[in-house]
Amino acid sequence: MKRNSMVETLDQDKLIEHKQCIAYHEAGHAAGIHLNNKARKLPPVFFTIIFKEIRDITAIEVGAYQATHNDCIARVEGGRLIELLPSSLEELVEELTDDHDTTVELLKDYMLAFEADIINLLIGPLAEAKYVANTDDELFNHQLVNLKALKHYGGNSDLALAHEYLHSFSTNKQQRDTKLAELFAIAFNFVNNDENWAAITCLADYIFNSHKNTIDCEEAISILNQSVEHFKNRRLKIRHHYE
Repeated sequence: MKRNSMVETLDQDKLIEHKQCIAYHEAGHAAGIHLNNKARKLPPVFFTIIFKEIRDITAIEVGAYQATHNDCIARVEGGRLIELLPSSLEELVEELTDDHDTTVELLKDYMLAFEADIINLLIGPLAEAKYVANTDDELFNHQLVNLKALKHYGGNSDLALAHEYLHSFSTNKQQRDTKLAELFAIAFNFVNNDENWAAITCLADYIFNSHKNTIDCEEAISILNQSVEHFKNRRLKIRHHYE
């Protein structure tokens, strides 16, 4: 089911369904920021999940969120490794040290952070898309859920920010498109990984059921880490059972 096919009324069942979708979206971003960055050996970064209580959501806000995924209902605040984008990589290189080896190393670190930020942006709408596919008993694959499809899962603002990153990466559209496709595939595989999906689901359930307007970084990370540990222990028990 595509988000923009939902009715834009204050029907309670629809709002609950809508809130579940948003919970998975924001849990996806948070899981990416913590687990994806950690897997890439990147430094931890602070974030906060802001979630408006369902009884406070108006019909206008529901429609706005469906169309643009704006900040009126939910958002992950912070969480980016790169907060100020250079106008171009050439400008960044000019600002770095004159030492060639140091410049190469700094540029490599920058690109790792650059790619992680984009991947984490894409994980949000992909997590929502996977949740919707599972709920509707539909397939979740690259053919059905591609970059263009993300607009149906609150991905417009995420894609817009990803394109801001990419415009600082290259002036060549083909290079930007190739890089975005590459990072989309990585984000898709992250969401489709069983361990990551279990963590996203666990955090989404917590967001949905906690009725909190704000979930801080430590709280979200604790939920994600508990899920990862539980998943690994369960997998270990299954392995021992068949040995």
